[in-house]
Amino acid sequence: MTAPAIGEQAIIANILEPLTRRHPGALGLADDAALLPVPAGHEIVATMDAIAAGVHFFPNDSPADLGWKALAVNVSDLIAKGAEPHAYLMSLAFPDPPQITWLEQFANGLTQAQQAFGITLVGGDTDRRPGPLSVTITALGFVPAGRMVRRGTAQPGDSLFMTGTLGDSALGLALRGRTSRAKGWPMRDTDRDWLEHRYLRPQPRVGIIQALRDHASAAMDISDGLMKDLGRMAKASDVSAIVDADRIPLSDAARAIVSADPDTIDIIATGGDDYEVLASVPPSSAEAFRRDAASAGVIVSEIGTIGQRPEAETDSVTLRKRDGTVRLVARPGYDHF
Repeated sequence: MTAPAIGEQAIIANILEPLTRRHPGALGLADDAALLPVPAGHEIVATMDAIAAGVHFFPNDSPADLGWKALAVNVSDLIAKGAEPHAYLMSLAFPDPPQITWLEQFANGLTQAQQAFGITLVGGDTDRRPGPLSVTITALGFVPAGRMVRRGTAQPGDSLFMTGTLGDSALGLALRGRTSRAKGWPMRDTDRDWLEHRYLRPQPRVGIIQALRDHASAAMDISDGLMKDLGRMAKASDVSAIVDADRIPLSDAARAIVSADPDTIDIIATGGDDYEVLASVPPSSAEAFRRDAASAGVIVSEIGTIGQRPEAETDSVTLRKRDGTVRLVARPGYDHF
């Protein structure tokens, strides 16, 4: 992004306004704010996440992949709360004037994500400032009043479930970063492509929303690593949790790596960027949760249990290996600071 492209007003009119899909509340991006009515009997769920070059993505990543990921990571939070994605506001901060081709590709990725997740741009901001390219999105969803699924309401005895597979993104990041460890993994080109794609384009499970509302006692998305995010749920709920390593769902590509390098299970259990949903479900609802999720096209796996309040915070989440060993994880996940 070194050559000047178009001015701010042209960016808004030519690149961003079409993303509103003529949503009436966006007001054509011609006013100072959006106006969104709330359906009767519903509440607004709001979340915000930012991604920055060199921290959350590689500077040479495709603009289309960046657009997809920036929206996906926010939609993931809405889904985990049982909220239907509806609209979002976006702030773009450029270190240099963006090229028109970059903007068009970025908007194409956003368009694909909007269509996949059922959400629409309604406002935001564009500016130029020192520092890396960053995209900040505030996503809004609707949930029936009193039905938002919180993270702090897990109960002892609940079963722990997650959607999809775990660790693909962390392994894809290691491959994309050409880490020394990743260079030793036996890898087919198709598996490498799959894992890197999972890092570049996470897939929030929109279909799980109703099953979460109907059956989950608590839920959150897995963004900073399973063990760390589960620790957050356990702390908020004042409970403990055990994850069975052998029950963590793996893709074929991840399973091949673990077979060759068994210690990568720690990377899988603690790596971030999966954006799958972690849910605690009462045993009496477990079978219905599985059934309703499958009916919606989402595979869920039972990976552990919720226990009683821990004696100390450091004992709240443990990983149980095949031999029955239960241990703490030294570095449970990603930390921004």
